[in-house]
Amino acid sequence: MCFCPPAAPHADRYKSKKKAFTKYCKKWQDDEGKKQLEKDFNAMKKYCQVIRVIAHTQMRLLPVRQKKSHLMEVQLNGGTISDKVDWAREKLEQAVQVNAVFTQDEMIDVIGITKGHGYKGVTSRWHTKKLPRKTHRGLRKVACIGAWHPARVAFSVARAGQKGYHHRTEINKKIYKIGQGYHTKDGKLVKNNAATEYDLSNKSINPLGGFVHYGEVTNDFVMVKGCVVGTKKRVLTLRKSLLVQTSRRALEKIDLKFIDTTSKFGHGRFQTVEEKKAFMGPLKKDRVSKEETA
Repeated sequence: MCFCPPAAPHADRYKSKKKAFTKYCKKWQDDEGKKQLEKDFNAMKKYCQVIRVIAHTQMRLLPVRQKKSHLMEVQLNGGTISDKVDWAREKLEQAVQVNAVFTQDEMIDVIGITKGHGYKGVTSRWHTKKLPRKTHRGLRKVACIGAWHPARVAFSVARAGQKGYHHRTEINKKIYKIGQGYHTKDGKLVKNNAATEYDLSNKSINPLGGFVHYGEVTNDFVMVKGCVVGTKKRVLTLRKSLLVQTSRRALEKIDLKFIDTTSKFGHGRFQTVEEKKAFMGPLKKDRVSKEETA
């Protein structure tokens, strides 16, 4: 006969009731704790040489299922240590707008994880030439992976393995526009963030039907020239350029004339919903929905 002791409560279940920083936040409430915090801040000003802040993303503002925020440690540059500590303290639990960090016409670096493709052979992974059709034991291979001696395979020989899902930094992406998200002005919702001096039509940055595999962009946005790494919805890190930009391309002033907002799913023809309705006329689905409401 076997005796089994009663099961202990699961460790994760115990942890799930706990909340981070509950004891720490009580420091801000009583005088003794505030004195200790002041002491800590003064010690930082006196002894620290580098000041970093921990920043996180606001997931509830995004059309993404994930709830957990992305965390990042960001170093503060410029000014004295005292200025840095004061600035960081002032910004505690405050949102930092993108236009407070970057400006239009600036060159930035984009850091992210590329789109994953899994385990791939040499033809897909290194774009080696396929062998002739009649090759024995397959043709999507490397015919010779090296000489007899040295009796090792060199690092420079193409081999099968993981393709994609790599950490990459792309430098020199030019910012074409930093746009303001949807906001209320005089009690009205303003969505007009894709109009230019040359195109005065009232339209938002979102194409008809939204961005494919993403949805609607309702927050502040950054428009950069060219592509960026990774899939839709994947988090990216934007960084100030580490180089001194001197080229004409980097110093050029950008004056956007037109932003295309046609549908990115199919043959886009219309810039706005109103333009589409004016061209198509009354549709059957509109009539059916009107009858249902009536």
